[in-house]
Amino acid sequence: MINEEKETFETILENRKQSIYKSLANFQQECPTIHKATKGYGYTYSDLPTIFKVINPLLQKNGLGFTQLLNGSSIETILFHVETGQTITSKTDIPQDVKLAKMNDFQVLGSAVTYLKRYSLSSILGIVTDSDTDAAGEQQPKNVSIGLNNYGKEKKTISNDRFEKGVEKVANDKLTKKAFLKMLEGFELSEVQKASLKLL
Repeated sequence: MINEEKETFETILENRKQSIYKSLANFQQECPTIHKATKGYGYTYSDLPTIFKVINPLLQKNGLGFTQLLNGSSIETILFHVETGQTITSKTDIPQDVKLAKMNDFQVLGSAVTYLKRYSLSSILGIVTDSDTDAAGEQQPKNVSIGLNNYGKEKKTISNDRFEKGVEKVANDKLTKKAFLKMLEGFELSEVQKASLKLL
């Protein structure tokens, strides 16, 4: 009798454990590529209101919800299963001391938080919210040389467009994270790009 009760309890726990992943898988099957041509630095993407408009009904249908909390110098994205309370969490550090032209410190922080919220949410849900221009044949902007590496040679930055394509390929299993990191060797990454790598 005790063994039967133990087996039943373990079965319930296992079913609960699987439920959030099953709901997430169902959500991913139903969620389309979300693309609104909001222009970034050499690429286009969907802004948060556009993403919310598409995902919220599908999350509700599959018993899922999310919240994004500012926790000191990081953003914590929590995906939760309404019925069981099970969660999947992701923590992303907010880049510090970033300077953007014509923006004060508060505007830069707001921009970084919005950017990271969008990418954290897209990452935890496994959805595509940027345009895929791999086959478009667009000319890439030239890299800007800054700083010096350990051998006295100039380090170069990687364009946001090229970096985001790499991130998207890793997210879609078209490129391994190891191979992507190898490609980035020798480049000086921005704080936002470094933060994006942590989401992979």
